[in-house]
Amino acid sequence: MKCPACAAELPAEAAFCHKCGVAINAAVDQLAPTRGPAAGKRSRAAVPPTAGEDQEEVLWQGQFSKLAMLGAWIAGGAFTLVIIVIGIFASFTGGAWAIAAGVIVLVWIALVLRLLYLQLSLHYYLTNQRFIHERGLLWREVDRIETIDIDDVGVVQGPVERMLKIGSIRLRSSDASTPEFMIQGIENVRQVASLIDDARRKERRRRGMYIESV
Repeated sequence: MKCPACAAELPAEAAFCHKCGVAINAAVDQLAPTRGPAAGKRSRAAVPPTAGEDQEEVLWQGQFSKLAMLGAWIAGGAFTLVIIVIGIFASFTGGAWAIAAGVIVLVWIALVLRLLYLQLSLHYYLTNQRFIHERGLLWREVDRIETIDIDDVGVVQGPVERMLKIGSIRLRSSDASTPEFMIQGIENVRQVASLIDDARRKERRRRGMYIESV
């Protein structure tokens, strides 16, 4: 399917355009013609927000970072080096070297395929009202957490990840279907976590809810 706003190619179940960030359902409703009696049967999403209501807007969107697999790349390099050293000291024959080379190639292909899968199958969107997580290639699953339901935002980083400013974000919410959720492989992870935390606080204040000081 194509984005109604910018005509970019999108997955069938996409909630937002990865290129321009527009909400797909809202864009379709706004572009749909209104004719005769059917004009009074518009969906609720097509009705413009009343005074005092905030229109939903995309604050951030992201996907799994290449840097998040740095540990796997290092492990793959170490594995390759170990196989070569063993081959030298064990005086591998031509057939043994062919097998070793085949194993090394398979390992690196598996790493590349894993990275491609994670980058193509995981997509994250944050709006001022919801956090949306899309996953899957052929069969896509979409989960939504209202920002008002998010109770806690945490950051998980290892030593190397802190140097690269990447990591995972842990969301704890009162959403019955997703009480805890990990957003994996995010660049500038602390800034993104702060953005999510600010969005939930603003939404709670907008709806008149009290937030205790942390």
